[in-house]
Amino acid sequence: MRLLLDTHALVWWWLQDPRLSARAREAISDPAVETFVSAISCYEIALKVGSGRLPSMVEPLSQFAEACEKDGLVQLALHYDHARTAGLLPLTHRDPFDRMIAAQALTERLAVVTCDREIAVFGCETLW
Repeated sequence: MRLLLDTHALVWWWLQDPRLSARAREAISDPAVETFVSAISCYEIALKVGSGRLPSMVEPLSQFAEACEKDGLVQLALHYDHARTAGLLPLTHRDPFDRMIAAQALTERLAVVTCDREIAVFGCETLW
């Protein structure tokens, strides 16, 4: 299994937030599961930290790569094909972060760890 964490799933994983489902927590912690974190999640978290809406993520953000590596999470960079796919997705869901996560999942054939049901509208496999 190969997973891509939606931004809220990553935040809840790092903060050990009980809103992260037991199924998601188990999958992320399974060493046999390859789990990816998108560069777009770093950007989204940085925007929220910068605006004061996510103060609990100041420390993890300052050591983002190290925190991912420590947890065995693999960086997923943004590529032209991800951007093209995101731009061509139906406009039923306009959140640019969700659109990019969905596009990366579709392009790379990853299941998205998310509680956001809108992600599945794009045709992504989801896990929650």
